[in-house]
Amino acid sequence: MGHSPLPDTAPRSLRTVWIGFERRILQLLARRSQSRSAIPGHLVTGIDGEREALFYLRRAGYTVVARRWRNPKLRGDLDLVAWDNGTGDRATLCFIEIKTRTRHDAVPAEMAVDDDKQQTLCHLARSYIGRLPKDAQQAPARFDVLSVYLQPASGTPPSSKNPPNSRPDFVLNKGAFQWA
Repeated sequence: MGHSPLPDTAPRSLRTVWIGFERRILQLLARRSQSRSAIPGHLVTGIDGEREALFYLRRAGYTVVARRWRNPKLRGDLDLVAWDNGTGDRATLCFIEIKTRTRHDAVPAEMAVDDDKQQTLCHLARSYIGRLPKDAQQAPARFDVLSVYLQPASGTPPSSKNPPNSRPDFVLNKGAFQWA
């Protein structure tokens, strides 16, 4: 996941254009998919939000290495696992929980990550780290929560038929919670 025909050393603007192109193509394919009509609306919203989050993080320089990662012995999944190269000496392994809403509410979307969900994510993250090579197991790790608000462009009503150039709002909470 997250592989691009452009090397990470490609000029930033060219890489950003390519990621935007990939995003628009996947939006178009998702709209034409007939299986979407069989999925409840709130799940379609979540799927759309996860796709938008993937491209948002890639544009921000993250290297996404897993999407919807599961361990058959544990409940739940990790929405995204990515390396944040940041500004430090070492990359940070990020376990990113995505919360998608069609609009901003009085309560931020990230508040939906309660204590039970945090505990589930901690168990899954430990399992994920345990499967990495020994060197990678020593890397710093953190939990991020990315809120995605699928607000349509210029006042059109929210729907899955928003134009491909409409951009959602993102709120990235790095280090949103600690290991339990």
